[in-house]
Amino acid sequence: MANGVFQVRRKFHIVDGVYKGSDIGALQTHDENRHRRRNLMAAELPLGGFNIPYGTGLYYTDIGIGTPAVKYYVQLDTGSKAFWVNGISCKQCPHESDILRKLTFYDPRSSVSSKEVKCDDTICTSRPPCNMTLRCPYITGYADGGLTMGILFTDLLHYHQLYGNGQTQPTSTSVTFGCGLQQSGSLNNSAVAIDGIIGFGNSNQTALSQLAAAGKTKKIFSHCLDSTNGGGIFAIGEVVEPKVKTTPIVKNNEVYHLVNLKSINVAGTTLQLPANIFGTTKTKGTFIDSGSTLVYLPEIIYSELILAVFAKHPDITMGAMYNFQCFHFLGSVDDKFPKITFHFENDLTLDVYPYDYLLEYEGNQYCFGFQDAGIHGYKDMIILGDMVISNKVVVYDMEKQAIGWTEHNSMARIVLRLQFRR
Repeated sequence: MANGVFQVRRKFHIVDGVYKGSDIGALQTHDENRHRRRNLMAAELPLGGFNIPYGTGLYYTDIGIGTPAVKYYVQLDTGSKAFWVNGISCKQCPHESDILRKLTFYDPRSSVSSKEVKCDDTICTSRPPCNMTLRCPYITGYADGGLTMGILFTDLLHYHQLYGNGQTQPTSTSVTFGCGLQQSGSLNNSAVAIDGIIGFGNSNQTALSQLAAAGKTKKIFSHCLDSTNGGGIFAIGEVVEPKVKTTPIVKNNEVYHLVNLKSINVAGTTLQLPANIFGTTKTKGTFIDSGSTLVYLPEIIYSELILAVFAKHPDITMGAMYNFQCFHFLGSVDDKFPKITFHFENDLTLDVYPYDYLLEYEGNQYCFGFQDAGIHGYKDMIILGDMVISNKVVVYDMEKQAIGWTEHNSMARIVLRLQFRR
């Protein structure tokens, strides 16, 4: 079995761990646009059509599609199941963006390995059923007014195969994906446009599921995201080293990685919270989402947390900026503020340090990275985003329906120590 590895880039630039003031507000705007996907108006379609939250991913990488291979920059999204790129005949698609100077469009006529998916192909399950002699379509709409539609193609996906000694070599596998023919609303926003998106959500309809069904890899993926330089590693396949302890993924949510959070500690002291605050349903619970930048907590948790974190700093005066609570502080925040620990089922813990949750945006100016979910419309949700899962190897085992992580502080060491079973 092949194991793939991707070098990823972050859409929001960070210089030496410091955000620019304007980027602080952009983090919340990004998350709000992303979380709108949780309230889609149109029906989600299975592998004859996709649920596609375009413009909502945080990390992106390059892949090859077709013969000869053409490079595309796609968002890696753990919160969706889609794999698609813009097609050459796409109407109202941006041709440039603030991320990429020039976008690339899939042209099936230029690939000798390209094949249209017909309505009578077993892989086409579009609703309503299409004419059996025609091409298989997809269409998806969003609460923010975005709409995408197109047709399905099968072609070669090119990526790098990773061996246990850290060496890579090119490999390719045939996969089915969407070819976008029309975008409207928020989907043609050139500010955040990229060539496409590849989803790694908790679903049997992802590109990873296709690779696993073909015997090309285990249905497991992992990432290690670098909060200092804004990039990282994304890999598919079974991780042998480092060892990772896991917690079960709750099975009553199809796409998002939902887990059971048990308690939160600040400097070793457990927050006193209502017993049912961490309950889990399809719309309530704790979501692990690498595509969100921040952490969102129900109001009662947020209030208790901020009181505990600043308990030893009564002299600090908070000021609001872009819905953040910000303050001026001289000295090392790592020495003066406490560690926060999240406790999950199966005794898995997630440690969050001051340098993780206190976002420096100017000299000696910091903002509290945790957010009140109610203000942003996520009332009962706990969303753990990039802020707390960066600088860790995070493993998503879709075969065992489990997720876990372990600390890693050096990207160079990660490259050398990530080992995969062939």
